[in-house]
Amino acid sequence: MSSTALSRRNALLLLGVVVLAWGFTWVVSKLLLQHMTPIWAVAARSMTGTIALLALGLALRRVAWPVKADIPVILSVGLLHMGAFAALVSLGLQYVPAGRSVVLAYTTPLWVIPAAWLFLGEPIGRGRQWGLALGVAGLAVIFNPLAFDWSHQDALLGNGLILLAALCWAINIVYVRAHRWVTPPFELAFWQALLASIVLSGVAFAAEGKPVFTWSADLVWLLGYGGVFGIAVAYWAAVNVNRSLPAGVTAIGLLGVPVFGLLCSAVILHEPLNGSLLAGMGLIIAGIAAGVVERRA
Repeated sequence: MSSTALSRRNALLLLGVVVLAWGFTWVVSKLLLQHMTPIWAVAARSMTGTIALLALGLALRRVAWPVKADIPVILSVGLLHMGAFAALVSLGLQYVPAGRSVVLAYTTPLWVIPAAWLFLGEPIGRGRQWGLALGVAGLAVIFNPLAFDWSHQDALLGNGLILLAALCWAINIVYVRAHRWVTPPFELAFWQALLASIVLSGVAFAAEGKPVFTWSADLVWLLGYGGVFGIAVAYWAAVNVNRSLPAGVTAIGLLGVPVFGLLCSAVILHEPLNGSLLAGMGLIIAGIAAGVVERRA
């Protein structure tokens, strides 16, 4: 695709592609755990995505050698988002339903607001204050301390891992906001995914030993979808959407990811949709939207 911005209609269509691709990826990630150990699952998906990103970049003639100024953002995205976030989510998915996980992971913008205020000097206006309050209220509804089974160690561990993943993503977002770009983001995606694949493979080998799995049609399509659509296509589409639509429109549109992910989990994985989860998700999404609308204004 050319470097010119897309028409609004095409950009909105691509935003829909991102929402569908990333939303369904949570179901794919949960299903992958039936075939592979958690860290090897994300390492294999990352390797598939790396190959797909290279092929897509070559086809679009958008692969560039990174320069010295690109190294910090390659490290940030590759290690924190594509690496730590993905690994922690996969570990958490062993104990937490996919629908609940996607809602918890998308609390990331709530952690970005105070971090951006602390490290970047971004003001926290009334809209963001309301956003934080609504988001925290949403978490309180989901984790209702009076109803939560605090003796369930696996549940505590799984939810904690997902929230830690959200924190890693938030740290990465704050750094990316402060980064002065030299090479365009998509041109660096291959190198970020390659770094994540190398690190994840090393961690998986150290923590889980040699990969043990049996090739099957299900495993092939899960890895194919997770790598090609969940990483390569979604990343390419997101970069084009970010370039063509206002940041507020993009951020609010991406709130569709946890909604679609939750619905897919209910339909495909038959996960229950209880009232506290739906209410908490509604409060969290409202909180994120409140902060985004103020920033856009």
